This record gives sequence, C-alpha cells and structure tokens, in this order.
Amino acid sequence: MTGHDPDAAGVQTLRGLLWTAVTERDEYRAADIVFAALEDGLAAEAILLDVIAPVQARVGTEWAANRMSVAQEHAASAITERIIAALAHHPATRTPPTRSRVTVACVDQEWHALPARLLAEVLTLRGWQVDFLGAQVPTPHLIAHLHHSGADAVALSSSIPSRLPAAHAAITACQAIGVPVLVGGAAFGADGRYARLLGANAWAPDARAAARRLADGIPAPDLATGRQQIDDLPHLADQEYTLVARSQGQLVKEVLTRLEDGFPAMAAYTAHQRERTAEDIAHIVEFLTVALYTDDDDLFTTFITWTAGILSARHVPARSLHPVLNTLATELKDFPRSTRLIDQARRALDNAPAPAGTHPGAPA
Repeated sequence: MTGHDPDAAGVQTLRGLLWTAVTERDEYRAADIVFAALEDGLAAEAILLDVIAPVQARVGTEWAANRMSVAQEHAASAITERIIAALAHHPATRTPPTRSRVTVACVDQEWHALPARLLAEVLTLRGWQVDFLGAQVPTPHLIAHLHHSGADAVALSSSIPSRLPAAHAAITACQAIGVPVLVGGAAFGADGRYARLLGANAWAPDARAAARRLADGIPAPDLATGRQQIDDLPHLADQEYTLVARSQGQLVKEVLTRLEDGFPAMAAYTAHQRERTAEDIAHIVEFLTVALYTDDDDLFTTFITWTAGILSARHVPARSLHPVLNTLATELKDFPRSTRLIDQARRALDNAPAPAGTHPGAPA
C-alpha cells in the first residue's frame, strides 16, 4: 500500500493532533491518529517523514527553549519510537523485499537513533533488505556484522558533531573491507561538509535523499588505496588533537576549580547545579576537542553560542561561559590551534549570542 502524497493543510492538522497526544503522554491516541491517517490513504513514508519526524523535532526544540523538561522529552520520544514500531508492523505497510541488503546504524557513542530508524523504515518500505542495528554501534561490531551479512552498503547516522571522530573510524573501517558508506544526520553539517572531510562515499541531507542515493548506486571503495584517517585530516600530524583529547578529564577539573574560585555565584549552587555545571564544562571541552579533530572554527563557535542560548533559557547568565573559555585559554596557551578556536568562540559569544533553539547537532 503506497498511499497518496500529503497536502500541506492535512499534514499540519495531523502534526497538531499527534503533538497533543504525544505531549499528553497518550500513546493509544497517538497510535489511533497514525493508523487513521494510514487508513485514509496517506502513504506510510509520508506519515513517518512529514508527520512523525517534525513532531519529534519540535520536542527537541521545546526542550532547548526550556519549555519541556528532560523527563517530558524522554516520555514523548519513547511514545514516538513505539508508534514507529507499531506502524512498521501494520499489515498495510508490509513490503516484500526486491532490492539488495543495506545496513543502517548509528556510529559509536551516538544515542540519537530516531533519524537512523526513520531511514531504515523508509528503505524497508521501498523494498530494501534492511539490517537496522540501532544506536551506539561500536565499529568492531559493525565490521563483524558486515562480514556476516554481506551488506552492499552501510548507512551511518550521527546527530551530534562530537561523534565525528568515531564516525571517521567507522567510515574508514567499512571502506577497508570494500563496503561503501553513505552518511547522514546533523553531525555531518547541513551541507555535508564533514561527510566530505571524513571521506564518506556519499552523503544525504534526509531520508528521502538517502533512499534515492542508494537506489542510484554507490560505487565500492578502492581497496588498493589503503587510506588512513590521517590521510583525510593531515593537520592531525601536529598531535594537538591527541594531546588535548587525552587531557580532557584534567581540563574539566581545572576549569571547575577555577570557576569555584573566581565565579562568586557558584557559592550558592546546589549539588545538582554543580553537577550540571561540570557536565556543561565537559561538553565544552569535548566540542573543543572535536573542533581540533576537524580543524573547523565554526563547529566550536556554533556550539558555544548555542550553549549560551540554552543557559539563558534556564536563567543562567551566558557570561558564565567567559571564565570557562578564559581558563581553557590559559591551560592550552601552548597549543596554537586550540588558542585560535577559543579566541574565535569568545568573539562569537561577545558579538552574537544565540537564543535557545535547535541544537546544531539535533535531528531535523
């Protein structure tokens, strides 16, 4: 059952109905809305990509703006996942496989599985034999699966840019055994810049484009090249990324200590607030490290301005980021690329603090 394409007004209405059901934690009503749309002739692919996916994206936006708690976001996401599973098993959506086998997986350390799940369901609807491995797939396990399954291609998903080093390792490992890699997800940039940087065979901005790209065929990688990760990123030869990555834990401890000494407001923090502050610092150091990996200033500055917006929405002054960046600058003063990235971030924070909104690495 292919169904018909959606009209804009009808889709908007369905999104509104599903949003209400999801945010009121009414799973049965959410399922009824989706199944009714299917029975009315709306294509399952359209329900997935034009109704369910935008509702889930709105969940992320509402969390970022502090209009939805973490618990509410988790509850809504869990309902969305179960509705997708129920839709996949509906008799009207079953499609006999007519195409070859593809493996769909999230890179190691990537827990945002919804974009990959949506792609897996779209490919299944289009007749592909799909092995969906889910979230957080360690690269050795992925390679073992490919040897066993004989997949013709791999579709790798990552939503958070800090997972790019893991994505790079997975890309080169898959290619080393002759399996081409299509990547997607917000981590690779809205224009696919990081997909190209890391040497992926193909990139797609969304599930429909990914399905088309796979249908067109992705040539197998040339096994004779013997490409290494440093071949894609020659700047890694300066060892700055490696040294900073190894010292992440110590950097977080040092910044937290300096904040306690130099930021008076922290004296009134609860234990929970202090824990969250340590987590925020860890994320900042993590993004600085991955910006060193890619040698990309925008990656770090975008994260810093996004963080400023998140903090402001939660009534934490964005100026609290300045002592964090200043301490990092002091600790990393002998690292020229780190110094450049921190200086750019400080200027971005001064000139264009961002309001709370969509995470630069959140699924669209």
